[in-house]
Amino acid sequence: MVAESGGPEDQKPQSDEARSAFAPPAGTSQPQSPPEEDHPTSEFALPTGVHPEAGGPQGSGGGSGGGSNAETLSSAFTPPSTYNAQQAPPAFTPAQGIPMVRLTKEAPWQDRMRTMLRMPVTERPATEAIQRTDDDTGPAVPRVLDLTLRIGELLLAGGEGAEDVEAAMFAVTRSYGLDRSEPTVTFTLLSISHQPSLVDDPVTASRTVRRRGTDYTRLAAVFRLVDDITSEDTEVSLEEAYRRLAEIRRNRHPYPGWVLTAAAGLLAGSASVLVGGGVLVFIVAAAGAMLGDRLAWLCAGRGLPEFYQFTVAAMPPAAMGVALTLTHSTDIRPSAVITGGLFALLPGRALVAGVQDGLTGYYITASARLLEVMYFFIGIVAGVLIVLYLGVQLGAQLNPEAQFVPNDRPVLQILASMALSLAFAVLLQQERSTVLAVTLNGGVAWIVFGAMARTGDISPVAATAVAAGLVGLFGQLFSRYRYTSSLPFITAAIGPLLPGSATYFGLLGVAQNEVTRGLTSLSTAVATALAIAIGVNLGSEISRLFMRVPGAVGGASRRAAKRTRGF
Repeated sequence: MVAESGGPEDQKPQSDEARSAFAPPAGTSQPQSPPEEDHPTSEFALPTGVHPEAGGPQGSGGGSGGGSNAETLSSAFTPPSTYNAQQAPPAFTPAQGIPMVRLTKEAPWQDRMRTMLRMPVTERPATEAIQRTDDDTGPAVPRVLDLTLRIGELLLAGGEGAEDVEAAMFAVTRSYGLDRSEPTVTFTLLSISHQPSLVDDPVTASRTVRRRGTDYTRLAAVFRLVDDITSEDTEVSLEEAYRRLAEIRRNRHPYPGWVLTAAAGLLAGSASVLVGGGVLVFIVAAAGAMLGDRLAWLCAGRGLPEFYQFTVAAMPPAAMGVALTLTHSTDIRPSAVITGGLFALLPGRALVAGVQDGLTGYYITASARLLEVMYFFIGIVAGVLIVLYLGVQLGAQLNPEAQFVPNDRPVLQILASMALSLAFAVLLQQERSTVLAVTLNGGVAWIVFGAMARTGDISPVAATAVAAGLVGLFGQLFSRYRYTSSLPFITAAIGPLLPGSATYFGLLGVAQNEVTRGLTSLSTAVATALAIAIGVNLGSEISRLFMRVPGAVGGASRRAAKRTRGF
């Protein structure tokens, strides 16, 4: 038995169980294949019989269909046939790296958030650390959005610019951990959208501003709340923020109604002194403005729109001036009385906010604000024209050629301009701690205007623009020092620069059928008003040029919106 098992072929198993499932059947011939080490393949290799397109990348090598490309390997990282290395986009990180955006904590939140709003979404830095969540599950998105909208509503209703309102809303959402949020502000509508992730549906909320009121004390309190929310040193939960917001809404105005009426009289009397009036003119102008203010309050209590309120408020000062003209008194200048009353009514606050929104790219809001200013101005024009027309019919000798050139009373004019700014600040319901600063700012504005227009014989419009620019610059410096809005330091300070006299002479020319002369004077008033608004905005922007602005490492400047240039 042992002798019969001679060579190795006799020792192969002959049973079917010993054969592999992949073994070829007996009698079937198989093609010869190269050794395994010379035939590298992968799942990306081209199948046998498939040839790559002409001019495309080289196919897989090794197989029978590889042809002359047998030594070129193909993989998932092979560029497509349409790839051109010379025109390839920068798909990878450049050698010098991508600049990292870091927002310095020392800068005010207004600058930090305005910087983020003006940069592309893909370049914004990651959200700040979340410190004020109610629990470990994160903030309640609907409540954060509701709080943000309520804060934006108070700011917009108080006269704040659209860009600053969006910056405040953006700061609140980021402080509570909602980094993918986009606020949108128009004249009467605020909306905000938050997308939790790229695969989740966005959450959107909106709020309508139904009522507007001028209260800069409330505005400053809202700014302090936003500053505390964005500060890492102060812990403000959602419940605490809601509580403080409710207190801000319930707070009473700092000045009672009779003080506001007295401030309107002081404003009109000071303006009459600026244009050459004396003590008696001061008293008459103040009385006319106070009477107009009380009539406007009466109309507001009856629910009449603001257009009619301005119309009624403009009538008593004009009537006082016409009555003085009928007395034929040579010691009293009726034109100064009417001009003083116009100073107390011109909507400088809304004009500055409207032009500022337009210059910063919020054209819808700017158009609505300027349209509001136009309606207010038309209401004032209607009230004054009605009285002037009646005065002309009664034989009042109103002199449209009178010129206001009080060069011999510079000290009295400076004091009158400061008193005017003080009264304006009270009418705007400013905090008592800011009244002194804005009073000094108004005095500086009039000094610059008087030095350029009266002494230097420079165009009054250009002098107004320069003075308003200094007002905007100082207002920004004051706001940075106190970490609050710049409006309380700017709006009242531009009071002495308002075009009251040009408006009066334009209306007088129209009332006396001197349409050409009247329209020329009204055009001067419009140009002066635009110079005030543009100067204030330019002064604010210049202040940011010399300040440290948060941006990319290496001193990158704050970006502005790019606009088309007609092509």
